[in-house]
Amino acid sequence: MHIIDRRLNPGGKSLANRQRFIRRARALVRRAVHDASAKRSIKDLDQGGDVSIPADGVSEPSLRRAGQGGVRDYLLPGNKKFVEGDEIERPDDGQGGGGGPGQGGDGEDEFQFALTREEFLELFLEDLELPDLVKREVMGEAVEQPRRAGYRTSGPPSAISVSRTMRNSLSRRLALGRPSLQDIEAAQAALSQAEATGAKEEALAPLRAELDRLQRRARLIPYIDPLDVRYRRFEQVPRPIAKAVMFCVMDVSGSMDEHMKDLAKRFYTLLYLFLTRRYGHVDVVFIRHTHEAQEVDEQTFFHARETGGTVVSTALALMLKVLRDRYPPHIWNIYAAQASDGDNTLSDNAISTQMLTDQILPMCQYFAYLEVGPEDDDIPLGGRSGRPTSLWRAYETLLGDAVPMAMRKVRHRRDIYPVFRDLFRRKAQAATS
Repeated sequence: MHIIDRRLNPGGKSLANRQRFIRRARALVRRAVHDASAKRSIKDLDQGGDVSIPADGVSEPSLRRAGQGGVRDYLLPGNKKFVEGDEIERPDDGQGGGGGPGQGGDGEDEFQFALTREEFLELFLEDLELPDLVKREVMGEAVEQPRRAGYRTSGPPSAISVSRTMRNSLSRRLALGRPSLQDIEAAQAALSQAEATGAKEEALAPLRAELDRLQRRARLIPYIDPLDVRYRRFEQVPRPIAKAVMFCVMDVSGSMDEHMKDLAKRFYTLLYLFLTRRYGHVDVVFIRHTHEAQEVDEQTFFHARETGGTVVSTALALMLKVLRDRYPPHIWNIYAAQASDGDNTLSDNAISTQMLTDQILPMCQYFAYLEVGPEDDDIPLGGRSGRPTSLWRAYETLLGDAVPMAMRKVRHRRDIYPVFRDLFRRKAQAATS
């Protein structure tokens, strides 16, 4: 009798097989997630979906028969059509499966793999981090985690400490003189040997009495008593966590057209998703500026339509005011991301660079400057070449090995995700790339 499982998703197999596949093909799936993210719109970025990975890039386990020649039998996994003894027709020329460039070329099969929202975001963000997150303090809000705090005499079965219970049991049995199994077996052997040698009843009676005493004492003194049982005890203690604040500073002046604003908003949407997903205790401060700056909420930051002239120093001054009022630098890790088209009042460039050099950069763990430009301005991805703006030239004088600042340019929507990853990838990866 042959049983063919034709179910599309056999019960009890999907979850384990899925997790095993993701672990084995993690690098390929992560690369596919990054490629898919670059093509998605911002509103669909954190959704799950199908990703395609090359079939020959995954090492599948297989059993092979040693030697050559002879008749070979194959087990085809996932078979829904054939049974033993069926013959598979050879396809006509040009109708075979697989993909590739065709005549005489090398091809590569691909298959699609569906990821949930949680799996997609985990792979999307797993190699990003805020750099130099070093200042650690206990948050004002109670953030606690369990910590071992000795033992107790009651609790759930899952918290039983076997080692401590057995130690108490052994101590009690030794103190009360409970006979061991070896003592009882020795008494039984002595009695049996005396009976076998034909000893008189006067000689057997003490042996029987001793055996009876040992057995009765073993019954009266249990191997494990309820008094021996101990349970692991936990107490909630404050967990040291990093306190960090991210300042999102966006230029919304008249020189920023809709394309540039869209690029800046896409960058900040990625940044906001990254912060809220990876860090549970990061404050985000939104600052919009024209010739004036104001701190706004998330809705206003992304959707308000005010415009005007450009004075960058007003945003930096507001950032300093917020820092003084709410975020002491000796406690908080301070980060900032500024997006602008590089157009600024010429007299304000010196003021802005002075504020950065003397006050902001010494307090910051990291300051990222993103310059957006028109789509027809062909600048290499994240590059520093092209036609530098006045603000770019002013900021470029601040760069150095000891300065926690990075500058990138974007002109196309497709460049947002690669530049974002370049700015926030882990240090170890940045050093090896």
